Amino acid sequence: MPTDSLLSPDSAPGAAPVSVLLDVDTGVDDALAILFAVAHPGINLLGVSCVAGNAALPQVMINTLKVLDAAGAGDIPVAGDASRPLLAPARDASHVHGADGLGGVELPETNRRALDIGAVEMLRQQLEAAAEPVTIIALAPQTNLALLLRTYPEVAPKIARVIFMGGSASVGNATAVAEFNVWHDPEAAAIVLDSGIRTFMYGLDVFNLVSVPQQTAVALQSSDSRAERLAGNLLAHRIGVGADKEPVYTGLIGDAGAVCALVDPDALVIERLPVFVELGGTSRGQTVVDRRQFPGEDALHGLHAQVGLTDVALKVDAERYVELFLSTIATLDWR
Repeated sequence: MPTDSLLSPDSAPGAAPVSVLLDVDTGVDDALAILFAVAHPGINLLGVSCVAGNAALPQVMINTLKVLDAAGAGDIPVAGDASRPLLAPARDASHVHGADGLGGVELPETNRRALDIGAVEMLRQQLEAAAEPVTIIALAPQTNLALLLRTYPEVAPKIARVIFMGGSASVGNATAVAEFNVWHDPEAAAIVLDSGIRTFMYGLDVFNLVSVPQQTAVALQSSDSRAERLAGNLLAHRIGVGADKEPVYTGLIGDAGAVCALVDPDALVIERLPVFVELGGTSRGQTVVDRRQFPGEDALHGLHAQVGLTDVALKVDAERYVELFLSTIATLDWR
């Protein structure tokens, strides 16, 4: 698929960096994504907004500030807002990311401070101040983005696209059919998908394929670079797969893959497809991706709802993204 589904013509190689706002619930793989976004020369990171998801909001904000330190990042604004989904009760993924969200990886205390304003206000200010439309990369439940679009709908034209890690065109993980980020706040995801803004879904279909070999993660743990050591420790975190089973090594770069999608979309097989979020029943939180080649009975009988189109990543060159991730964080020579 042509890369203009993700990258505008002025973001071609050699052009100015793409201005990006990250929305995170900083757990293990969000941390990897932050390292990558700070390091990559094609990304101009304008700010980081935080939302509850992998951990409670206060912990997410602390994790985010500490990871920016580890990356040697400049003065990047950080703000938090949504401590729970729009309608559902708050949940977390401590069984995956650990009680601290970072798998028990200890980081030094930080002197960075979050802004006094909330994430929604920070996003509004950054968008309004930008000379050109900004790409938002959402690596978390999309509660902050939904609140932004409902509170300040006038900023929508300043958003070039929303690239989100979430959803699936196949199986789920939170439930049999729903991926965690969308399942955590399906109403928020539905608001973003229905907003008319260009969207791109980096879902479980590709998320689960990009894995760093265990021996590579072990080597990173002894690197002289603080950022590489952090990446190695995060990648080495083992994930529990059941009460009666030992935690396993996955090595997934996870959310970082959605940031890789911005700078190297040609490593993906992408189709532009109708996508909507199921809001009720046992399939609540499912991203229903319509991959049919011909109209079905719903369309023939006038039952087919109007559904917006989304760029959906269906396949990935996993080795290419692993190399892109590792070579990019290797440039963070911060000890």
